[in-house]
Formats: sequence, structure tokens, C-alpha cells
Amino acid sequence: MEKPAPTDYPIEEVLRRRWSPRAFSDRTVEGEKLLSLFEAARWAPSSFNEQPWSFIVATKENPAEHAQLLNCLMEKNQQWARLAPVLMVSVAKLNFEKTGKPNRHAFHDVGLAMGNLLVEATALGLFVHQMAGLSVDKVRQAFQVPEGFEPVAAIAIGYPAEPEVLPEAFREQETGPRKRKPISSFIFEAKWGESSNLTSE
Repeated sequence: MEKPAPTDYPIEEVLRRRWSPRAFSDRTVEGEKLLSLFEAARWAPSSFNEQPWSFIVATKENPAEHAQLLNCLMEKNQQWARLAPVLMVSVAKLNFEKTGKPNRHAFHDVGLAMGNLLVEATALGLFVHQMAGLSVDKVRQAFQVPEGFEPVAAIAIGYPAEPEVLPEAFREQETGPRKRKPISSFIFEAKWGESSNLTSE
């Protein structure tokens, strides 16, 4: 199922096609494609080239690990994420390697790596759904995440399926329209809250 964004201005087609489904096929994601996703993430920019991202990965080819990661998600997310053949958690390194000082841009940079990964996934015919609904404590315990590293978000990856594979409670969300705030609501000029002249007609 495809849901291209109804953009107000032209953007690259791969960005327009990216969206976050919950309906995933049981088709296995090829190992070489997963490596391409991580290669894309690898080349994201970061503060001082710190590259503060890591990823915990579990695939259905290892059912025990997949179930372990699935168990780290909030119950509502487990209902649909169990379908995804690949589950991940992004992790941020909180301090700079050289100085040991806090890296206040770490989460931002993990987001940049994920942005690259999302674009690459879309180009390869894969879809990604990121989730805030996870237990950080469960991730820490299950995967022995050390101090100084913070689980950021859970991630489901796979090939798309029709909404019928989902529990009924999620089907309406899957087929509903995509919405975004207008550009004028977040581009400011002169002072906070004053829309930029770029957005005036």
C-alpha cells in the first residue's frame, strides 16, 4: 500500500513516498538491503563527526531475539509490530569520545542517521515505522546497554502489506489521510511566532 505525501511544494519522489505503515508482510528482508540501510546511516553528518548512533537489531530469522525486542515495546505497539520481520532500537552515546563531556546533539545526530536510513529504505522498497512507545529499562536489561548510552526509539522495518493483516483497531489509521502542519506555522522571521515572508502569498 502506498500513500504519497500531498505536498504543497515539489520535493524528491523518494521523500514523498516515505511513510510509516503498521502493516508489514512476513517477507524476509534481505541481509544486503539491511546493510545498505546501515551504510546510509553511517554517512549521516554529526557534531564533530562523533557518529553517536548504535542500533540493536533483531530479525525473525532469530525468533528468540525478535521476541525479546518485541517484549521491550509498549503493549499497543506489540500488537502490530510483531508482524515486522525486523525490529530495532536506536541508541545514542551521550558523551563525546575525546573529552567525555555531554554531547547535547547526540539525539539530533541519531535522528540524522535515521533520516538517511529512512530514505535508503524507501528507495529499496522497504518501509520503516519508528516508535516512542518502548521501555528503556527493558531494553537496557535485555540487551545489556551500558551507562552513557541511551535507547532512543524502537523501529520496525519490512515490506508493506495490506491493512487487512492488522488488528481491526489499527486499520483506520493505516488507510486515513496523511496530514502535516503548514510551513507557515513553523518558519519564523524577525521574532518567534512571526511567519516568514517566504510563506506569504
